[in-house]
Amino acid sequence: MSNPAKYVHPINFSGFSGAQFERLVFAFHAHSEPWESLEWYGQIGADLGRDIWGIRKSGESVCIQCVNRKSLEFTKIKTDLAKILKSDHGIPQQFRVVAGCEISARTRDSVHKHTKSIGISSCDLWSGSEFEEFLRRDAGSIVRRFVDGEAFPDDPQELLRFGRQAGRVTDQQILSQYAKLFDRAAFYTPISIESNLQDFKQAITDTIQVLGTGIRKIRDGDFIEQLPSRHDLKGQALRQKLQSVEVALARLRGRLDEMVRDEIVKRCNCNDPKCHVYFMPHQAASELESLRSEVLSRFRDVYPPFRPATW
Repeated sequence: MSNPAKYVHPINFSGFSGAQFERLVFAFHAHSEPWESLEWYGQIGADLGRDIWGIRKSGESVCIQCVNRKSLEFTKIKTDLAKILKSDHGIPQQFRVVAGCEISARTRDSVHKHTKSIGISSCDLWSGSEFEEFLRRDAGSIVRRFVDGEAFPDDPQELLRFGRQAGRVTDQQILSQYAKLFDRAAFYTPISIESNLQDFKQAITDTIQVLGTGIRKIRDGDFIEQLPSRHDLKGQALRQKLQSVEVALARLRGRLDEMVRDEIVKRCNCNDPKCHVYFMPHQAASELESLRSEVLSRFRDVYPPFRPATW
């Protein structure tokens, strides 16, 4: 049977306040490229039409206007541009409109024609659907933090630091962080002498959670840190390979649960609730070892520098 279709619901920008929308646009731009400076004028008021003003490393000046309305009319942009020309920054080299709604062809043509007439060399307009595509393609961590309810900075300087840190992380750096998850006793202690199968199972569960969500916790459930998840990898092939690692981990955990349920793996009969001793036949230990080896082999296929520890 074919897999059922999966749908990603569009981001409802209309539910954002003006400040929230500007905050999202600011964080995206801080994340998407390096800047000599990037300032959010909208959040301090009296912005003179300059919601966000940036200077690229090349020295190019960029003015970003955020418009989160039900519709966008040329007169709104023309009025804001008149204010921008009166600011101390003067005429930007690039002018960008990021809207939460759709933008008609007529409005696009009018804005392009007007910006050219007043000396702006480059202009682009992003509709809400276009902005969403850029967010999902280039800034998955920002979408989750802002749209899906994860904690997100309010202060512009914190936003800037967050965006720059997220933007600098490469796929190889993410994978090197994951390598630490597999470089621990749960993944190299011989299962036939494993002293605590509950901790072994928890280590598998914790690793699945980090790969899928980026959330890392200590054994008692307390939060440690937020890492990138496999969804943050830029390479599609790497994402698919890492998904296969997650599936192999789930298969290992599921088989262990089956063995305990079927009493192939049995608890000690001492009746001490703190006792972690289990007994299992050699064949069961060998099967679990094989499933764990598959996990490590798949991860090494994703990240060749990884060298599994040996007993």
